[in-house]
Parts: sequence; structure tokens; C-alpha cells
Amino acid sequence: MAERVPSIAEVDHIAALGDPVVRNLRITQCYHELSQVMAIRTGTNANWCTFATWASKQAGQTIRKEDLSRMLENVSVSAQTVESLVISAQALGSDHDPIQIQQVVTRAINPLVAMDRASAAVARGNNKVFQEIAREFARFYATCLEDTIYSAETINTYCQSLRPGNPPEGQQYLRQAFTHYYQAFFEDIPTRRAELIYLANIEIGYHEQTRLQPEIAEALDSAFTHTLQIWLQVMSRLFPLWILLPRLVMRLFGRLNAFDRVIESLLSEARRQARQIITNYLMTLEIPPHHRLHLSRDIVGEFPLVLQHPTLPDLCQLLERLDPSPNSVIESGAVDWANLPERLHFILDFFRCFHETGHLFDPPFTEEQVVALKSGHMPQGQL
Repeated sequence: MAERVPSIAEVDHIAALGDPVVRNLRITQCYHELSQVMAIRTGTNANWCTFATWASKQAGQTIRKEDLSRMLENVSVSAQTVESLVISAQALGSDHDPIQIQQVVTRAINPLVAMDRASAAVARGNNKVFQEIAREFARFYATCLEDTIYSAETINTYCQSLRPGNPPEGQQYLRQAFTHYYQAFFEDIPTRRAELIYLANIEIGYHEQTRLQPEIAEALDSAFTHTLQIWLQVMSRLFPLWILLPRLVMRLFGRLNAFDRVIESLLSEARRQARQIITNYLMTLEIPPHHRLHLSRDIVGEFPLVLQHPTLPDLCQLLERLDPSPNSVIESGAVDWANLPERLHFILDFFRCFHETGHLFDPPFTEEQVVALKSGHMPQGQL
């Protein structure tokens, strides 16, 4: 076999890596290799790992916090809010001068902390999906890849260890997906093979996205979630203990003074700006050769001929349940990426439109970068 088949042990080794940056790069490369192996049996019909390669590569930018730190530094506070902050802090008893008060608050409300939380959430989600689904691809290949004739016994043996029930805990959709991939191995009719693979892709997509819901929501809502902690940082630096403790008790009972309300207002504005930046940053996807998709906008493109008029009953039923605009990319953009149905709608149309895009099988890294990665070194150059 021309392509190297990643093993279960290799997937487990990558998932156990402690450095989230290196781990993400290895995950991305492993998805590419898993994708190439599937193509040996199914041709250039994009499989789930084909799309996962580029989603993981995009996630790496957030994990590495590329450019986003600079963008978050632009989170600003209005001059009026700063003036109100100084006046209310001095009225409450702070003996700091206006510049010192502003510096204390600016340091406490650090937008880069929001990026750290978003990065950590994306890294956890990236590994969470890889640990489960990449491992299943490796196990599926070890069990089924070499079969030359369809064997119900072989695929049933593979599926036995997958848990029944719906996600997030059940793996019924994975059972269905790998059964459909296996059927595609032996399907000679191109349209039916494409439908089986597309069905398997969206079944894994449904499972994956349901499992990822907590991490996606956390990444998008990572901006300044610990309001009380920030308030305590500011208060402890600006006021003596005899002022801080009574104010803490009153705050816990919801009795806010003018200074508290200014802090709340400042946090609200900074949170809104940071969330907007994080959301815009997370909601783009670059795929080869030169596509930059904005996940909040409708996909621009057409379904390939083999997927224009699905006839496979299981596929038609799933599309009817998950796609609010069947056989169309209308309203495919997800306004709120944390909304699971909206996210699934985009993913269904994305998988369908790019099903035959051969460039998706392009390597995500150069040969030199791959050698460095697998030698335990951080690759040089554009990642």
C-alpha cells in the first residue's frame, strides 16, 4: 500500500503530547495521512478527515494565538468611562492619582487573558475530537481496509466496541458512519459511492459537533467571564482593606455603588469588543487552493453533480432533519457559531459543496516541516 497508515498507537501518542501547539500540528498532519489512506479505497471523494485537516490547521492559529493578541490590544475604553472611573474611585476613598487608577484597571481588564482562555478551549476541543475519532479511523483501517469483498462479519466486529446511543456519550452515529464508509469501499456506482461517503461525513460531523459544544461555547464566550475576580483585583489595588471588605459584602448582596457600576460598564464594553474579535477570528476557515470561508456568510458554490439530487434513503432523511434549506446553500451562514443547529447547517453544505475539491488532499505542511514535527522539533516557516 502506497500510503502510510497511522496506527492506533501513533494516534494515542499524539493525543498524549503535553504541548498544545505541537500536539495540534501533529493532529493536523495525522488527519491528512488518515485522509489519504481513505482515498486509496474511495478516490478523491473528500472524507471527514479531509475536512478535519483544514479545520485543525485553522484551530492551530487560535491555539498559537497568532495575530489575535495584536487584535485584542485594540480593545478600547472611552474617555468618558475613564473619567467616571477616576471620579467614582476617588469619591469612594482611593488616594491614587488619575493615571494610577487608570493603569490599575487597564492591567486587570487584560484582553489577552481572554485569548488565553479561547486558546485553551480550542486546544481541548481539538484534542478531544482527535482522541476519539482519529483513533476510530485508525482502528477501522486496521480492521477493514484490506478487505477485498464485503464482509458483514468484519464491519460488525469493528462496530461492536462503539457505544450505542446518541452523542455526546453514545457513538451510534460513528457506528453508522463507518458502516457507510465500508459500504463505499465496494460501491462501483460513482453517485452512490459519493452519497455513502457524504452521509458518513455528516454523521461523524453531527457526532463531533455535539461533543464539541461545550468547548466551542467557552471559546466564543471567553472574554472576561470572571467579573468578581477582576473586581477584586481592582479593589485590592486601589483601596485599603477597611474599605474593600465591607464593599465586597455589599456587592455579594447586589448593592453596587457608583464605582462598581462603572467597572461593570467597562467590563461589559470590553467583553463585547473582545467577543466580537474572537468570534470573527474563530469564524473563518482557509482551505486550499485559495478559499477563505467566513462561517457567518452563506457558502458560495454549487453542489457537485454526484450530490445534487440525493436518493440514498438514510441520507435524504438526515438532510431533511438537519438542513433547513434542502438542496440549497441559502442561509447556510451561521450567525452564532455556538448555536449547534446553525453550525450543522453550515457544515452540511460545506461538506457537500467541496466534496470533490481535489486540493483538499494537498499536504498541510512542507516535507521539511513534517520531518521536523516527527523528530520532536517545532517546524520553521509559515504554519
